[in-house]
Parts: sequence; C-alpha cells; structure tokens
Amino acid sequence: MDKSFPPIFQPKMISLQNISKQYSGKYLFRNLSLHIEDGNRIAFVGRNGTGKSTLMKIILGEVETDSGKIIQSRFNSIGYLPQDSVYHTGRTLFEEAATAFDDLNRLHERIREIGNEISDITSMESGNPPKLQGLIDEMGQAQSILEHREGYNIEIKVKQILSGLGFNEKDMSRMTEEFSGGWQMRIALAKLLLREPSILLLDEPTNHLDMESLEWIEGYLKSYRGSIVLVSHDSRFLDNLAERVIEISMGKATEYTGNYSSYLTQKAQRLEMLQSSLRNRQRMIDTTTRFIERFRYKNTKATQVQSRIKMLEKLEHIEIDKEESSIFFDFPDPPRAGRAVMEIEDLTKSYGNHVVLKEISLTIERGDRIALLGVNGSGKSTLARVIADIDTFQDGYRKPGHNAVISYYAQNIVEGLDPDKTVLQTLDIIAPLKSPGELRTLLGCFLFRDDDVFKPVSVLSGGEKSRLALAKMILKPANLLIMDEPTNHLDAQSKAILQRSLKRFSGAYVIVSHDRDFLAPLINKVVVLTDNNLNIYHGNVDDYLDKYHREQEDPAPRENLPENGPPLHVKKTQKRMAAENRQQLYKKLKPLKGTLEKIEKEIASYEKKKLAIENSFSDQNTYKNDVLIQSLNIEYSRITSRLDSLYDTWTATEEEIGKITED
Repeated sequence: MDKSFPPIFQPKMISLQNISKQYSGKYLFRNLSLHIEDGNRIAFVGRNGTGKSTLMKIILGEVETDSGKIIQSRFNSIGYLPQDSVYHTGRTLFEEAATAFDDLNRLHERIREIGNEISDITSMESGNPPKLQGLIDEMGQAQSILEHREGYNIEIKVKQILSGLGFNEKDMSRMTEEFSGGWQMRIALAKLLLREPSILLLDEPTNHLDMESLEWIEGYLKSYRGSIVLVSHDSRFLDNLAERVIEISMGKATEYTGNYSSYLTQKAQRLEMLQSSLRNRQRMIDTTTRFIERFRYKNTKATQVQSRIKMLEKLEHIEIDKEESSIFFDFPDPPRAGRAVMEIEDLTKSYGNHVVLKEISLTIERGDRIALLGVNGSGKSTLARVIADIDTFQDGYRKPGHNAVISYYAQNIVEGLDPDKTVLQTLDIIAPLKSPGELRTLLGCFLFRDDDVFKPVSVLSGGEKSRLALAKMILKPANLLIMDEPTNHLDAQSKAILQRSLKRFSGAYVIVSHDRDFLAPLINKVVVLTDNNLNIYHGNVDDYLDKYHREQEDPAPRENLPENGPPLHVKKTQKRMAAENRQQLYKKLKPLKGTLEKIEKEIASYEKKKLAIENSFSDQNTYKNDVLIQSLNIEYSRITSRLDSLYDTWTATEEEIGKITED
C-alpha cells in the first residue's frame, strides 16, 4: 500500500526539546521545550515580534532551529494556515477545494486495482493464498481510511465546508483568481479542514472571517479530531477553543493550563507570587548581608559568617520578566458637532453591473457607537469608505452634519501609507506645523523610538503599520471615526489600549470588525448589511448575536408567503407607503433644516471672526495700541455673546428635528 496513507489510529505527537532561534544575534527564544499530543488545543500568545509565527514554521519544518531537537511521530500529518500571501489560480473554487482529497482519490484508484488483482488470483486454479490475504488486508485498511475521512462523500463534504466559510452555490463554479485576498485565505482554510491533518497550525485564522463564519469555524474546530495550535488576538476565539496557553515573552515560553481568560488570571497570580518571593528574598539578603558585614572580622562569629555566605551563594535566582513596552494614547477631544454627524439616504453604490449597496439610509448621531457587520462581500468596507468620502456612489445623497470632521482607518492599512516615506515623514506631511520633536514624541507613544522613525514604511510589519495608522488618526481632532478592521494586526495589549481609548472618546464612531470581545464594551448600535440593504439593531453586539441565534433556531413563520418573500404587489405597496412617509417627513423637516443651515453658516462666520481676534490677541504688537486693544475686546465680547445665542438656537432646532425624526 502507498506509504502516504499511514494507519489512522496510531498515536501522534511532536516534541520540541531545548530549541533556540536567533536572528542577527537577537534570540527569539532560547532552550524552549514544548510537547503536543493527540487532541491538544494550544494557543501561542505574546506581543508582535516575539516569535509565535516562527515557532509554527519550526514545527512545520520550514525554519531550522539553531540548537535543540524535534521529535515527532512518523504518523503525523501537519496542516498550516499562514497569516497571508496565499493565492490560488487555474481551477474553479470546487475543483481547488477538492484537491484536498487527492490522496483519497488515489485510494479509490488503488482499491479498484486491488479488486482486479483479487479477481485475477481467485480465477487461477492454484491461487496464491498469502498474496490474496495481503491484498484483502490492504483493501480493508484503505477502506477504513476512506470511511474515517468520509471519502465516499467528497462532494458533500467540500460543499459543506465551503458553505460554512461563507461561499454560496454560485461561487462553486467561479475561477479562484476571481476571489479577493480574504476569500483566498478562506479557500486555503477550507482545503486544510477537508484534508484533516493530525495537527492544525492556524496563524491568525480569524483575520479574514466575518462574524457568521467565525462562529461556524469555532463550532467546527471544537469537534475537530486532531490537535490544534492557534495564534490569534481574538480573546473570545481563544477562550472558546484553547485548553493550554503558551506565552512567548522575552525569549522564553511559559505554559498555562486552561483557556485565555484563565491564562490572564494565572499570569497575574504568578506575577504577584514572584514579586512577593522577590521581596522576601531581598529582605533575607539584606538581613544576612548586615550580619556578615557586622561580624566579618570577629573570630567568635567566623563559622556563622561563613555559613551565611554559603547560604547566599546557594540562593535560587528569581527572575521576573521586564514589563514590555505598550502603546499609550488618547483620541483628541472632538470638535463640537451637530446632532446628526452624517446622513445617508437612498444611497446606491455599484461596481459596474454589481450592486453593492441599494437605496440604503443611515443617520449617524452624536454619541453613536456603531458596529458595522455582515458577511464578507456584503459591502461593509464599501459603506465605510463612502461615509469617509473615500468612495463615490451613483444615487442618493451623503450629507455630513454641521462641523463634521471625519477620520478614517483603512482595513488595508497600506492604502493610507506611502511605502516610500519614512515613519516621521508620514506624520510630517499631515501636520507640517508640528516640529520634528513634537512628532517624535507622538511616535514614541506608538513605540517608534530613536532610529525607528527613519524606517521606510515599506519595511514595517503589519503591527507597526497599524500603530502608524493610529498615530495619523490622532493628529487631526475628529468627531466621527471610521475604522475598518482596526484590530487585525494589533497584539492583545495594543488592542486593549485602543479599546480603552475608544471608551473615553466622546465623539461618534463606526467600526467594521468581527472581534466580539473588542466590540462588546464599545457598541450601542449594530448595523447589519445583507442583500445590498441594511438593518439596524439597538443594543450591543452580544444583544444582536443572541437575537440572531434565536432567529436561526426559531425562524419566523412564513405561511402563505412564496420562498422569496411577499408577493410583488405587496412589495410595491410597501415601497410606495415608505416613499409617502419619507415625503411627509421631508415636508416637516425642510423648513427646520433650512433654519439650521442658516444658523450654521452664521456660526461659521462668527467663529472665523472670533479666531481672527484671538490671533490678534496673540500678537505682541496689538498691545502697543491701547485704542485697538480696547476695540478688539469690545468686538470679542459682542461676538462671543452672539455665538452663545446662536448655539442655543441651533441646539433647540436640532432637538425639534430629533423629536420629529423619532416620532
């Protein structure tokens, strides 16, 4: 039988013993040991750059160690999903996914060959009993593998996995080169799951998944029969899957039993115990040292002194990892904005004949914390770019509110960064009035220190580019933040700091993300894009997910309705009534919005005059002219008084608009 088909019920394991790896004289880890057994669920955690991906590649055999050895079962099969750089071409989606079963197709062919050989032997008069028994045994083993791998249901299995990862029936016949980078990663993941290796190595598998696919893959991996090793910054994903956590930090690996939350608790307890032991050890050293110094030269105490010296020499060294640097920042206070920061109505966006958004309406108000959800390809990033005025659209309108200032973080962070510019130049372009010292201080908050600021963007890691993109965002005070997958390249500590900064931010924001734990404390409204349209849910992400799961388990009754919804005449009636309601609302709001626009223009004019006077106040020559300074003070008082009155009227008008809109 072909040696590429090992027995399926043999024990599988891999053991790393005292391995070390360094680059340019700097150790990623030294004397690291790790043991992976059947059915293990292991998470590698640690800051970006600590060597988690490298360790995976060492297990895979793609990277050699500097020292130590790796022992593994000859029955191992290892499957690896890298973070990126996966591309498929030349086959349809179904054909590409089905290549995961090439070995099983060879098994089917071998079973047919064995059947023919058995027929030949049994037809011979003398026969060959030993050979016949060997062929029967080989066929039995081959059939066991096919049954274990569901080799008789290949088409069903392929479609099941692809469907779970978000592909639809029409996608099956599409050529793989038609799919974008995120979908290419899903194809690679589908092939891995179909192949069912004994050890799955998954490096940031959630980066390219929407929330529905993420929940599906969690359920699938929970029942996976092999071992799983994960690298992920999605804490809820790790909580739901990991049973052991290996923290890689400062060149060492520390193992914790339990999931990610348990790891955080144990780590805090371990640190507290180590610090307590270190304090007790230091007190004992101080006391013993004082005794030695006091009685060093007394003959009567010589034996005791020597005993204490030997005791100090034998003391076990206690080492506490140095606290690794973390980013620290706050978004600047946002400019005062109107009640509605952004209004979108009946907006349609297409790429050629492909309609992405169809007649959608959305109002973003002050204080809104919106999660923008939907399956990949539903138009989340497109809508984010339209709101941020990065993308154009065909129909409808997009109207920023009074004094709306938008800051945008792109999912593909390279979009907003010039690879030929240095880190420092990237900020200098958008803040030319700030000195290099001020910019370097800001960059230091994002861990760009010393010569790091002169690195070209092209050589930065994904995490470094993310931090630079965040630094760009906080240079310009904004009252509406649009963030498309901001956590994809951030480590756990940086993600937590971004989360805390958003909690403190008093403006509005729209976040496209599948990271449930990141979104959970931030969101008060969920906008879900589906079938070119959107639905709005008030509450946080967990509220929405609970509602979604209930609807999946107990869908609303659909008696007397065709498969695709209500009859056409009902749809037309509903659409006409909705249009009439919008028209009535428009008539009520038009005069109020006209008043609001006039007030906003007057406010803008007075703010400009106020700023001009403030600039005069900062000019020392102004104070040389007593008459001028007196007239400026009078004018400044008049302007500020008028502005106070205008803002009061503006607020009252906005409140009236709000009441009409809510009714």
